[in-house]
Amino acid sequence: MATQLSEKTIAVVKATAPVLAVHGEAITKAMYARLFQDEAIASLFNHANQASGAQPKALAGAVLAYAQNIDNLGVLGGAVERMAQKHVGYHILPEHYAAVATALLGALVDVLGEAANEDILAAWGEAYWFLADILKGREAAIREAAAAATGGWVGWRAFVVEKKIRESKVITSFILRPRDGGPVIAHRPGQYLTFRFDTPSEKGLKRNYSISAAPNGETYRISVKREDEGHGSVFLHDVVAEGDIVEATPPAGDFHLAPAPDRPVVLLSGGVGLTPMVAMLEAIAKDHPELETHFVHGAINSRVHAMAHHVRGLAAEHGRTRVATFYSEPLPSDAVGVTHDVDGMVDIDWLKTNTPFDAADFYLCGPRPFMRALVTGLAAAGVSPDRIKYEFFGPADELLAA
Repeated sequence: MATQLSEKTIAVVKATAPVLAVHGEAITKAMYARLFQDEAIASLFNHANQASGAQPKALAGAVLAYAQNIDNLGVLGGAVERMAQKHVGYHILPEHYAAVATALLGALVDVLGEAANEDILAAWGEAYWFLADILKGREAAIREAAAAATGGWVGWRAFVVEKKIRESKVITSFILRPRDGGPVIAHRPGQYLTFRFDTPSEKGLKRNYSISAAPNGETYRISVKREDEGHGSVFLHDVVAEGDIVEATPPAGDFHLAPAPDRPVVLLSGGVGLTPMVAMLEAIAKDHPELETHFVHGAINSRVHAMAHHVRGLAAEHGRTRVATFYSEPLPSDAVGVTHDVDGMVDIDWLKTNTPFDAADFYLCGPRPFMRALVTGLAAAGVSPDRIKYEFFGPADELLAA
């Protein structure tokens, strides 16, 4: 493993950044097209992100950021950690990296033609393997920690669906207990599990779902919104029954509640984005009795609003949690002060007035428009980046670019 990149490679890769800004997405699409000719490699990926175009776009952004910061890789630490966590979740192994290298260099030639000369291919080959070695090292450390922990494991583990709970018109919770009867590793509240399903239409389909409960050592809970076009969520809602088996890799993800929060916390969610926030709130109620906490949630109306009673109960139990629920399209039967607290959408002005805006850590999760408005809005309002922590369902392309 090289300890540093050569000066020539740094110069050549940095010089390709303007080209990547224009052609990056075409290159990543060509790369994935090459990769997916191998069925074994194709089976490692979540193809919903491919079909939407989100993953090629996200990877193009990551490749561009790597080129632009090749001489200052420290600024990419967060992105590298996020990537390593995803790889562990999807059970990407060291032997898979060679196929990606071949596909990436081939894609450069496919898109750039003769402009992808020997110097560029050699530089990007060296740069790729330098980053790959960093990722492989971090992934090995994550796996070793998971294997060594009580209830830990590596790779795919079978879970029994012990209970299936209807939380709202569109969201259902699944209580999962290991088929082997052993304990489960204590996740960090906010992390997700990666699942592998054999559905009627696709074998080996992979999806990530946030864990929606605090650690208990015995089971996990996920709470999933049924999306009509979502093969994984439809399978879970319509096909999977209590007693069935699902497979998952260990908890992963760099979005989680701080182990010892030392500032007020605002848990800010939209729609099914409340799932990691409920896990955090459960942990706060149990382990952090003095922590000032604000649970702010946006939903369409009471028909789709999930876990409302549970959240209010946790807040009452904790004693230092305030709950505020926004309905953007309340039903005629919904009423402020009864089903929810505010009509409309969560916005920055409300947060400034009703939360410890200048002191709190903000944890966010929700759909794209919600995230785009609030993550960028918080930053524009002067909240420092170290106080804005978020999870994004799917590749965080436009948001990260912003």
